[in-house]
Amino acid sequence: MQSRTERPDAVVDAPKGNWVDRHAPPAWRPLLRLSRADRPIGTWLLLLPCWWGIGLAMMTDAPRWFDLWIALACLIGAFVMRGAGCTWNDITDRHIDAQVARTRSRPLPSGAVSLRGAFLWLAAQGLIGLLILLTLGPAAIWMGVASLVLVAIYPFAKRFTWWPQIFLGLAFNWGVMLAYAAHMGRVDAAPVIAWLGGIAWTIFYDTIYAHQDAEDDALIGVKSTARLFGDNSPRILAGFALLATLLLGIAILLTGRNLLIGGIGLAGFAAHMAWQLRIFEPDQGDTCLRLFRSNRDTGLILALFLAIAGLA
Repeated sequence: MQSRTERPDAVVDAPKGNWVDRHAPPAWRPLLRLSRADRPIGTWLLLLPCWWGIGLAMMTDAPRWFDLWIALACLIGAFVMRGAGCTWNDITDRHIDAQVARTRSRPLPSGAVSLRGAFLWLAAQGLIGLLILLTLGPAAIWMGVASLVLVAIYPFAKRFTWWPQIFLGLAFNWGVMLAYAAHMGRVDAAPVIAWLGGIAWTIFYDTIYAHQDAEDDALIGVKSTARLFGDNSPRILAGFALLATLLLGIAILLTGRNLLIGGIGLAGFAAHMAWQLRIFEPDQGDTCLRLFRSNRDTGLILALFLAIAGLA
Protein backbone atom coordinates (compact mmCIF):
# COMPACT_ATOMS: atom_id res chain seq x y z
CA MET A 1 0.00 0.00 0.00
CA GLN A 2 1.22 3.52 -0.85
CA SER A 3 2.41 5.40 2.24
CA ARG A 4 0.59 8.62 3.08
CA THR A 5 3.97 10.36 3.05
CA GLU A 6 4.82 8.97 -0.42
CA ARG A 7 1.77 9.97 -2.46
CA PRO A 8 2.24 9.45 -6.21
CA ASP A 9 0.92 12.98 -6.86
CA ALA A 10 3.37 14.67 -4.46
CA VAL A 11 5.94 17.15 -5.76
CA VAL A 12 9.32 15.46 -5.68
CA ASP A 13 11.29 18.22 -3.97
CA ALA A 14 8.72 18.94 -1.25
CA PRO A 15 9.62 17.85 2.30
CA LYS A 16 8.53 14.28 2.94
CA GLY A 17 5.47 13.95 5.15
CA ASN A 18 4.48 17.62 4.78
CA TRP A 19 1.01 18.62 5.99
CA VAL A 20 -0.40 19.06 2.48
CA ASP A 21 0.44 15.48 1.49
CA ARG A 22 -0.71 14.09 4.82
CA HIS A 23 -3.77 16.09 5.85
CA ALA A 24 -5.09 18.46 3.16
CA PRO A 25 -8.33 17.46 1.38
CA PRO A 26 -7.46 15.80 -1.94
CA ALA A 27 -9.26 18.44 -4.00
CA TRP A 28 -7.17 21.21 -2.43
CA ARG A 29 -3.76 19.57 -2.67
CA PRO A 30 -2.86 20.70 -6.23
CA LEU A 31 -3.71 24.34 -5.43
CA LEU A 32 -1.85 24.28 -2.12
CA ARG A 33 1.17 22.76 -3.85
CA LEU A 34 0.96 25.49 -6.47
CA SER A 35 1.26 27.97 -3.58
CA ARG A 36 4.19 25.97 -2.10
CA ALA A 37 2.18 25.42 1.08
CA ASP A 38 3.90 22.03 1.24
CA ARG A 39 7.23 23.82 1.86
CA PRO A 40 6.86 26.67 4.39
CA ILE A 41 10.41 28.01 4.12
CA GLY A 42 9.40 30.57 1.50
CA THR A 43 6.71 31.98 3.78
CA TRP A 44 9.29 32.31 6.55
CA LEU A 45 11.76 34.09 4.28
CA LEU A 46 9.07 36.57 3.22
CA LEU A 47 7.76 37.02 6.77
CA LEU A 48 10.99 37.54 8.69
CA PRO A 49 11.98 40.88 7.09
CA CYS A 50 8.47 42.10 8.00
CA TRP A 51 9.14 41.22 11.62
CA TRP A 52 12.53 42.94 11.38
CA GLY A 53 10.62 46.06 10.31
CA ILE A 54 8.35 45.91 13.35
CA GLY A 55 11.37 45.48 15.63
CA LEU A 56 13.20 48.42 14.04
CA ALA A 57 10.08 50.58 14.36
CA MET A 58 9.69 49.74 18.05
CA MET A 59 13.38 50.49 18.63
CA THR A 60 12.97 53.83 16.85
CA ASP A 61 9.70 54.80 18.52
CA ALA A 62 8.06 52.61 21.17
CA PRO A 63 5.94 49.45 21.15
CA ARG A 64 2.20 49.77 20.56
CA TRP A 65 -0.64 47.29 20.91
CA PHE A 66 -1.25 47.69 17.17
CA ASP A 67 2.13 46.01 16.61
CA LEU A 68 0.53 42.69 17.58
CA TRP A 69 -1.90 43.04 14.69
CA ILE A 70 0.90 44.13 12.33
CA ALA A 71 2.83 40.97 13.26
CA LEU A 72 -0.23 38.75 12.71
CA ALA A 73 -1.22 40.56 9.50
CA CYS A 74 2.31 40.05 8.19
CA LEU A 75 2.08 36.34 9.01
CA ILE A 76 -1.20 35.90 7.14
CA GLY A 77 -0.10 38.21 4.35
CA ALA A 78 3.23 36.43 3.92
CA PHE A 79 1.44 33.09 3.56
CA VAL A 80 -1.06 34.24 0.94
CA MET A 81 1.23 36.58 -0.96
CA ARG A 82 4.05 34.08 -1.06
CA GLY A 83 1.45 31.66 -2.43
CA ALA A 84 0.34 34.22 -5.00
CA GLY A 85 3.94 34.89 -5.98
CA CYS A 86 4.68 31.19 -6.39
CA THR A 87 1.50 30.77 -8.44
CA TRP A 88 2.55 33.63 -10.73
CA ASN A 89 6.07 32.22 -10.94
CA ASP A 90 4.76 28.79 -11.95
CA ILE A 91 2.42 30.30 -14.53
CA THR A 92 5.32 32.07 -16.21
CA ASP A 93 7.75 29.16 -15.78
CA ARG A 94 5.46 26.25 -16.66
CA HIS A 95 7.37 25.38 -19.84
CA ILE A 96 10.78 25.69 -18.17
CA ASP A 97 9.62 23.64 -15.17
CA ALA A 98 8.59 20.84 -17.51
CA GLN A 99 12.24 20.51 -18.63
CA VAL A 100 13.83 20.37 -15.15
CA ALA A 101 13.83 17.08 -13.25
CA ARG A 102 13.21 18.71 -9.85
CA THR A 103 10.24 20.81 -11.02
CA ARG A 104 8.42 18.82 -13.69
CA SER A 105 6.13 17.27 -11.04
CA ARG A 106 4.77 20.69 -10.02
CA PRO A 107 1.01 21.16 -10.53
CA LEU A 108 1.09 23.10 -13.82
CA PRO A 109 3.66 21.11 -15.82
CA SER A 110 2.21 17.85 -14.48
CA GLY A 111 -1.34 18.87 -15.45
CA ALA A 112 -2.73 18.68 -11.91
CA VAL A 113 -3.89 22.32 -12.24
CA SER A 114 -5.06 24.00 -15.45
CA LEU A 115 -3.73 27.38 -16.53
CA ARG A 116 -7.19 28.91 -16.02
CA GLY A 117 -7.40 27.39 -12.56
CA ALA A 118 -3.99 28.81 -11.69
CA PHE A 119 -5.06 32.34 -12.70
CA LEU A 120 -8.25 32.06 -10.62
CA TRP A 121 -6.23 30.84 -7.63
CA LEU A 122 -3.80 33.72 -8.12
CA ALA A 123 -6.68 36.21 -8.02
CA ALA A 124 -8.17 34.66 -4.88
CA GLN A 125 -4.89 34.85 -3.00
CA GLY A 126 -4.29 38.41 -4.17
CA LEU A 127 -7.72 39.45 -2.88
CA ILE A 128 -7.02 38.05 0.58
CA GLY A 129 -3.68 39.84 0.63
CA LEU A 130 -5.36 43.11 -0.34
CA LEU A 131 -7.92 42.83 2.46
CA ILE A 132 -5.11 42.31 4.97
CA LEU A 133 -3.11 45.22 3.55
CA LEU A 134 -6.05 47.62 3.85
CA THR A 135 -5.94 47.30 7.66
CA LEU A 136 -2.37 48.63 7.96
CA GLY A 137 -2.76 52.32 7.10
CA PRO A 138 -2.09 54.50 4.03
CA ALA A 139 1.72 54.38 4.08
CA ALA A 140 1.77 50.58 4.27
CA ILE A 141 -0.92 50.31 1.60
CA TRP A 142 1.14 52.34 -0.86
CA MET A 143 4.20 50.26 -0.04
CA GLY A 144 2.21 47.10 -0.70
CA VAL A 145 0.93 48.36 -4.04
CA ALA A 146 4.47 49.34 -5.10
CA SER A 147 5.74 45.84 -4.32
CA LEU A 148 3.52 44.33 -7.01
CA VAL A 149 5.85 45.65 -9.72
CA LEU A 150 8.75 43.66 -8.25
CA VAL A 151 6.61 40.54 -7.84
CA ALA A 152 5.50 40.77 -11.48
CA ILE A 153 9.04 41.17 -12.82
CA TYR A 154 10.87 38.52 -10.78
CA PRO A 155 9.86 35.36 -12.72
CA PHE A 156 11.27 36.85 -15.93
CA ALA A 157 14.58 37.96 -14.40
CA LYS A 158 16.39 34.69 -15.01
CA ARG A 159 15.71 35.13 -18.72
CA PHE A 160 17.61 38.43 -19.06
CA THR A 161 20.13 38.65 -16.19
CA TRP A 162 22.65 36.49 -14.37
CA TRP A 163 21.39 38.12 -11.16
CA PRO A 164 17.73 37.03 -10.71
CA GLN A 165 18.50 36.66 -7.00
CA ILE A 166 18.67 40.46 -6.77
CA PHE A 167 15.12 40.73 -8.06
CA LEU A 168 13.98 38.09 -5.59
CA GLY A 169 15.69 40.05 -2.82
CA LEU A 170 14.04 43.30 -3.88
CA ALA A 171 10.62 41.67 -3.54
CA PHE A 172 11.16 39.33 -0.58
CA ASN A 173 12.62 41.99 1.72
CA TRP A 174 10.16 44.76 0.86
CA GLY A 175 8.19 43.81 3.96
CA VAL A 176 10.80 45.39 6.25
CA MET A 177 9.75 48.80 4.91
CA LEU A 178 6.05 47.93 4.72
CA ALA A 179 5.84 46.77 8.34
CA TYR A 180 7.90 49.73 9.53
CA ALA A 181 5.51 52.05 7.66
CA ALA A 182 2.51 50.33 9.25
CA HIS A 183 3.86 51.28 12.69
CA MET A 184 5.42 54.68 11.95
CA GLY A 185 3.23 55.95 9.11
CA ARG A 186 6.37 56.64 7.09
CA VAL A 187 9.59 55.02 5.85
CA ASP A 188 12.88 56.19 7.36
CA ALA A 189 16.50 55.40 6.51
CA ALA A 190 16.74 52.44 8.90
CA PRO A 191 14.26 50.17 7.09
CA VAL A 192 15.61 51.16 3.68
CA ILE A 193 19.13 50.14 4.70
CA ALA A 194 17.75 46.96 6.30
CA TRP A 195 16.02 46.25 2.96
CA LEU A 196 19.37 46.51 1.19
CA GLY A 197 20.91 44.20 3.81
CA GLY A 198 18.08 41.76 3.27
CA ILE A 199 18.78 41.76 -0.47
CA ALA A 200 22.39 40.73 0.23
CA TRP A 201 21.07 37.97 2.52
CA THR A 202 18.69 36.77 -0.21
CA ILE A 203 21.53 36.58 -2.73
CA PHE A 204 23.38 34.49 -0.12
CA TYR A 205 20.64 31.94 0.54
CA ASP A 206 19.07 31.78 -2.93
CA THR A 207 22.42 31.20 -4.61
CA ILE A 208 22.87 28.20 -2.32
CA TYR A 209 19.39 27.04 -3.35
CA ALA A 210 20.06 27.61 -7.07
CA HIS A 211 23.08 25.31 -7.03
CA GLN A 212 20.63 22.38 -6.98
CA ASP A 213 19.53 23.24 -10.53
CA ALA A 214 22.78 24.57 -11.98
CA GLU A 215 23.26 21.70 -14.44
CA ASP A 216 19.66 21.71 -15.69
CA ASP A 217 19.69 25.51 -15.88
CA ALA A 218 22.81 25.38 -18.06
CA LEU A 219 21.14 22.95 -20.45
CA ILE A 220 18.04 25.09 -20.95
CA GLY A 221 19.74 28.49 -20.77
CA VAL A 222 18.35 29.75 -17.44
CA LYS A 223 20.64 32.26 -15.72
CA SER A 224 21.43 32.41 -11.99
CA THR A 225 24.15 33.56 -9.60
CA ALA A 226 24.87 29.89 -8.91
CA ARG A 227 25.96 29.46 -12.53
CA LEU A 228 27.69 32.83 -12.57
CA PHE A 229 29.74 32.21 -9.41
CA GLY A 230 30.36 28.50 -10.04
CA ASP A 231 33.04 27.01 -7.82
CA ASN A 232 33.81 30.48 -6.44
CA SER A 233 30.42 30.62 -4.73
CA PRO A 234 31.67 30.03 -1.14
CA ARG A 235 34.14 32.92 -1.36
CA ILE A 236 31.71 35.30 -3.07
CA LEU A 237 28.85 34.40 -0.73
CA ALA A 238 31.09 35.17 2.24
CA GLY A 239 31.26 38.70 0.87
CA PHE A 240 27.47 38.93 0.62
CA ALA A 241 27.11 37.59 4.17
CA LEU A 242 29.46 40.32 5.37
CA LEU A 243 27.58 42.96 3.37
CA ALA A 244 24.23 41.84 4.82
CA THR A 245 25.65 42.02 8.34
CA LEU A 246 27.15 45.49 7.84
CA LEU A 247 23.99 46.98 6.33
CA LEU A 248 21.71 45.50 8.98
CA GLY A 249 24.14 46.75 11.61
CA ILE A 250 23.82 50.30 10.24
CA ALA A 251 20.02 49.98 10.31
CA ILE A 252 20.13 48.94 13.96
CA LEU A 253 22.47 51.83 14.84
CA LEU A 254 20.08 54.32 13.23
CA THR A 255 17.30 53.34 15.66
CA GLY A 256 19.34 54.63 18.59
CA ARG A 257 17.81 52.38 21.28
CA ASN A 258 18.88 49.15 22.98
CA LEU A 259 21.74 48.70 20.54
CA LEU A 260 23.44 45.99 22.59
CA ILE A 261 20.43 43.67 22.35
CA GLY A 262 20.07 44.36 18.64
CA GLY A 263 23.79 43.75 18.22
CA ILE A 264 23.55 40.36 19.89
CA GLY A 265 20.85 39.38 17.41
CA LEU A 266 22.98 40.60 14.54
CA ALA A 267 25.93 38.56 15.81
CA GLY A 268 23.73 35.46 15.87
CA PHE A 269 22.56 36.23 12.34
CA ALA A 270 26.17 36.49 11.13
CA ALA A 271 27.31 33.40 13.01
CA HIS A 272 24.57 31.30 11.42
CA MET A 273 25.65 32.35 7.93
CA ALA A 274 29.26 31.56 8.84
CA TRP A 275 28.16 28.06 9.90
CA GLN A 276 26.42 27.60 6.56
CA LEU A 277 29.54 28.60 4.66
CA ARG A 278 31.63 26.09 6.60
CA ILE A 279 29.62 23.14 5.29
CA PHE A 280 28.43 24.55 1.94
CA GLU A 281 29.53 22.53 -1.09
CA PRO A 282 28.10 23.77 -4.41
CA ASP A 283 27.89 20.30 -5.97
CA GLN A 284 26.00 18.70 -3.05
CA GLY A 285 22.32 19.26 -3.84
CA ASP A 286 20.93 17.76 -0.63
CA THR A 287 23.25 19.89 1.49
CA CYS A 288 22.32 23.00 -0.50
CA LEU A 289 18.63 22.40 0.14
CA ARG A 290 19.21 21.81 3.86
CA LEU A 291 21.26 24.98 4.19
CA PHE A 292 18.72 27.01 2.25
CA ARG A 293 15.96 25.90 4.59
CA SER A 294 18.12 26.68 7.63
CA ASN A 295 17.89 30.38 6.77
CA ARG A 296 14.59 30.45 8.62
CA ASP A 297 16.71 30.23 11.77
CA THR A 298 19.17 32.85 10.47
CA GLY A 299 16.44 35.45 10.06
CA LEU A 300 14.48 34.37 13.12
CA ILE A 301 17.47 34.96 15.42
CA LEU A 302 17.63 38.58 14.29
CA ALA A 303 13.85 39.06 14.43
CA LEU A 304 13.70 37.74 18.00
CA PHE A 305 16.42 40.07 19.32
CA LEU A 306 15.01 43.09 17.47
CA ALA A 307 11.65 42.39 19.10
CA ILE A 308 13.30 42.13 22.54
CA ALA A 309 15.19 45.37 21.90
CA GLY A 310 12.00 47.10 20.84
CA LEU A 311 10.05 45.92 23.88
CA ALA A 312 12.84 46.57 26.44
